[in-house]
Amino acid sequence: MSPPKAPARRARKGSGAVTLHDVARLAGVAPITASRALNSPEQVSAEVLKKVTAAVARIGYVRNRLAGGLASARSRLVAAVVPTISGPVFIQTVKSLTEALAERGYQLMLGQSGYVNSREDALLDAIIGRRPDGIVLTGIMHSPEGRKRLLAAGIPVVETWDLTPTPIDMLVGFSHVDVGRAVVDFLHAKGRRRLALVAGDDERSKRRQQAFQAAARAAGMREVPVVEVPAPTTLKSGRSALAELLQTSPDIDALFCSSDLLALGVITEAQSRGIPVPGQIAVVGFGDLEFAADLHPALTTVRIDCAAIGRQAAQFIVDRAEGRRVNQRVVDVGFSIVDRESA
Repeated sequence: MSPPKAPARRARKGSGAVTLHDVARLAGVAPITASRALNSPEQVSAEVLKKVTAAVARIGYVRNRLAGGLASARSRLVAAVVPTISGPVFIQTVKSLTEALAERGYQLMLGQSGYVNSREDALLDAIIGRRPDGIVLTGIMHSPEGRKRLLAAGIPVVETWDLTPTPIDMLVGFSHVDVGRAVVDFLHAKGRRRLALVAGDDERSKRRQQAFQAAARAAGMREVPVVEVPAPTTLKSGRSALAELLQTSPDIDALFCSSDLLALGVITEAQSRGIPVPGQIAVVGFGDLEFAADLHPALTTVRIDCAAIGRQAAQFIVDRAEGRRVNQRVVDVGFSIVDRESA
């Protein structure tokens, strides 16, 4: 006897969520039996529990912890997941997302996934089970299980701070690859030829790093030395990274940092050693944080319109939650290089 087929994925009409009935059909049991297996596993046989558990894993079903509520009711709650709330780079996006949602009567719930040993899957399990009106995620790199759960949930999802032609649902961000290439072009035009990188070890920073190295090679430059530091990056890690680079590559004449905090550390360390910036080493940061323009020398950096990311993510969620069609599901906010004294 052939095993039952998984239910066909539905178009996103209404919630589009995978339901308990889908689990029951795939497991070959009655819905009430599937419910018992999930809520009171001691009341079913080991064989039934195994079938239901396998069906849940296969289609990414997450129980609705708001059982008893109307399926059509809106929670007016939106969940957002960021890698860290201590680093300043995501703060403006969260602030604008919060404000734009509040203007429309929605509230934001914020979760921190971390960079190393990401807690995103555990957060998604808790979030999806509470059925918010939308989920806003940082980045596009999710575990296969996490992606499956998001697709199965039928909840509007917005990925941010990145670009891909295959988003889970909707996306607003920019290309990290294009950033890496553009900074090489910028430094090359300034006459810099001995480039180096100080980069966080997160996935988005690594893509900027790889694009930067490839663009430098394409321009006929030597291999770019890199010092990788743990994310979230800090002023301290920027100082120690420059010290390390100067030991191995003392002739560098330009440095691209994966955050403005790293760049601040680099400039601080350079000044403590009597190394003129930009006279001997040009420094470029990433993020255009509030302090960047007030440094001495003022920091050249890559500016991202963080507020625009938050506003657009909020608009996506509200439109979908209120039944309006979203025709353009991917928005590229782009970036710019702010040319200041440090380069």
